[in-house]
Amino acid sequence: QVQLVESGGGLVQAGGSLRLSCAASGSVSSLYVMGWYRQVPGEQRELVVSLASNGTTNYADFVKGRFTISTDNAKNTFYLQMNSLKPEDTAVYSCYYRHFQYLFWGPGTQVTVSS
Repeated sequence: QVQLVESGGGLVQAGGSLRLSCAASGSVSSLYVMGWYRQVPGEQRELVVSLASNGTTNYADFVKGRFTISTDNAKNTFYLQMNSLKPEDTAVYSCYYRHFQYLFWGPGTQVTVSS
């Protein structure tokens, strides 16, 4: 069983930066895919970035060069560094962890970018 919780969301002006955190607890596997999705109310959830245990990353085109995923193994935490934020980045950001058929989600954190 894995539990995830996000933090670090908030209100920021366009061009600013935020760092989201996803803290994991429970037994985590050495084989996984984890990352971040975002969702605007009434719209489909979209992938922001994924990170596999082999080191492979996949970034959505709309965040390439602006967002970076990273991990802190000592804290069992991974992050999403968001720079050069745009109003269209406004969404609820959720972290996830997948191991084979098992999928876990955090409750999400709101990011609002003002113009």
